[in-house]
Amino acid sequence: MNSAPVPEITGLLHAWNAGDREALERILVLVYPELHRIAQRCLHDERSGHTLQATALVNEAYLRFVGIQKIDVEDRAHFFAIAARLMRRILVDYARTRGSTKRGGEAQRVDFNDALIVSAEMDPALVRMDDALQQLAAFDSRKAQIVEMRYFGGLNVDDIAVVLGVSVQTVHRDWSLAKSWLAREMRATTERSKDIR
Repeated sequence: MNSAPVPEITGLLHAWNAGDREALERILVLVYPELHRIAQRCLHDERSGHTLQATALVNEAYLRFVGIQKIDVEDRAHFFAIAARLMRRILVDYARTRGSTKRGGEAQRVDFNDALIVSAEMDPALVRMDDALQQLAAFDSRKAQIVEMRYFGGLNVDDIAVVLGVSVQTVHRDWSLAKSWLAREMRATTERSKDIR
């Protein structure tokens, strides 16, 4: 991750932690290009024809950051990990809302979140991935965090090791095990849904 100078961002993160709301705005100006790359990565595996733009996803993440009253962000890598989690939540929340509407859910009030997405459908694989990640987190939260930071956030192994306070070798091992577990779980979920039909 190569964005603004680390000391400047770290200082602003400490100011934000201390309650300086304007520090968040300065942080976001400095790291916008990296947030945009994270948003593009989050959208990378969406269904072709999906028209959500990375800029809209970054803007929604910004609104959610502004809504956070107190946050304990240790450093730049930790900030990007939180940003990736927020973007993933935005996509999953929307996919779940779209899924319930398609199954006969009642009409929804259109707000900014809904205006983000022009496409009529979201890939159900995103919801399956989120469900599998939640299952993984239930018995091994570190592996789930590594997947979230690596897959959705695009953080490198060194940054993840710093955020989690573990060795690079541990991140490599957990990443490998988590990928295998998630692939197996998502295959099983897909098979179960085929059997129901």
